[in-house]
Amino acid sequence: MEAAQSSKHEIIRCERCNTAFECKANKFSQCQCSTVQLTINEVQYVSELYDGCLCASCLRILQQEYIAELG
Repeated sequence: MEAAQSSKHEIIRCERCNTAFECKANKFSQCQCSTVQLTINEVQYVSELYDGCLCASCLRILQQEYIAELG
């Protein structure tokens, strides 16, 4: 029987919602956060609110918040 392989990436919690997710900062193109395409202004908005990593769901929510504030 083959032993279960442990993850090569760190499991962290989203700073906004506390959901656990696998951070792949060393393989950004494969990280869950890379699925959210943020403009430079949206990145700045998020970074003014949070210091750490956020899950893709929270990034989408904050992106929509930013867009709503502009409108």
